[in-house]
Amino acid sequence: MEKQELIEKTVETLSPFETGNIVHFMQNLTMKSAMENPWIIGFFLILAFYAVVKRSKFVLASLFAAISIMLLIRFTLPADGGNELTLSSTLPFAFGGLAIGAALIYFIFIKTE
Repeated sequence: MEKQELIEKTVETLSPFETGNIVHFMQNLTMKSAMENPWIIGFFLILAFYAVVKRSKFVLASLFAAISIMLLIRFTLPADGGNELTLSSTLPFAFGGLAIGAALIYFIFIKTE
């Protein structure tokens, strides 16, 4: 009887991680909800810890790129209310993307240890 209860409890605990639920979550994910989701923040923290411990330049650069692009999108593109792109919202996004790209090229290819 205990084995069956353990299996049922495990199935109930892991049901949010079913493929259908994950696909639904990713389809309805917005930048604001991604930055406030503890699972995503926890994943980034674990990834950052791994990158620092292993001294992996590639993982740190990927982490920098993902976080900076998320912040760039959140602060430069219009909110949910406005769907139109204007020059005042597109230029900071373009130059921010260029700055992120330049920083990545510098740290990955130019700077040596």
